[in-house]
Amino acid sequence: MKIRTIYERAVEAGKKMDPRGPEAVKEQLRLEKEHFEKLPKDEKAYYDKERLTNPYADTRIIFGDSAKEAKTIMVGIDIEIGEILLADLLKSRGEKIDLVITHHPEGRAYANFYEVMQMHTDIFAKVGVPVTVAEQLTQERQREVARNVAVHNHFRNSDVARILNVPLMSIHTPADNHVSSYLQGLFDKEKPRYIKNVIDIIKRVPEYEEAAHNNNKPLIILGKEDNRAGKIFVDMTGGTEPSKEFFSKIAQAGVGTLIAMHLHEGHFNKAKEEKINVIIAGHIASDTLGLNLLFDTVFGKEKVRFIETSGFRRFVHKK
Repeated sequence: MKIRTIYERAVEAGKKMDPRGPEAVKEQLRLEKEHFEKLPKDEKAYYDKERLTNPYADTRIIFGDSAKEAKTIMVGIDIEIGEILLADLLKSRGEKIDLVITHHPEGRAYANFYEVMQMHTDIFAKVGVPVTVAEQLTQERQREVARNVAVHNHFRNSDVARILNVPLMSIHTPADNHVSSYLQGLFDKEKPRYIKNVIDIIKRVPEYEEAAHNNNKPLIILGKEDNRAGKIFVDMTGGTEPSKEFFSKIAQAGVGTLIAMHLHEGHFNKAKEEKINVIIAGHIASDTLGLNLLFDTVFGKEKVRFIETSGFRRFVHKK
């Protein structure tokens, strides 16, 4: 399968699993097209035209010939200089590596990844937060993340891939869409009554079971096993953590239990004030699950060899 085909299939699969729903995705792309058409000619020269068909700024072919066939792919949750050097070392020993895929974005996929945070508006509106409130909270948090990202050296790792001629791709939000939709579907179907029942469901998933065997099991950071779960909300997509102010809004909307990949201390303190249960399913395990669900769709019956690194482990969910 060509690298470009992998990229395009990943984006399309991400759209289908987008928790906002297909109409919201279409609306985003429609508005993006209108924005592009209104740009002055000199600004169009710098415009990333992938935005016209790909609503996820954190998913890009970062380096490499997109027409190249990829049969052996190294995949990692984080691909940085060490992993790129590992790929080059393996190639020097006769290993054929056609593509490296990083989940967390690098290079041009990292420089403006915060744009995907606009998803939070529709995601939280679906939970019951007024859309006008969700929009303003999202915009404030997006500006905060943008300021933090602006100071980083976005191209440090991708430059190493370029110099060593290691094709590199980032697939972030399309994978996160898969894990978020998958877990929400499980909880909506099984309707666990208590927190301990929620944990049992999570640990049945191979990626979380594997993590638990390696001392990284799902963690209840707010609440107790015997607490009632109430309305469960899975928040695992949209680039990064939303505004801290959302915790009071989702509590008012009736959410009793939040399932997340991770939660920084400031967010934890806000969630604690609202007396909601919070379960950290596991960051790397969640990212791995999202990638595996995505790869099941992208590759189907294609024969692809995966080299697992940086926390990623391949599990097939569709036979």
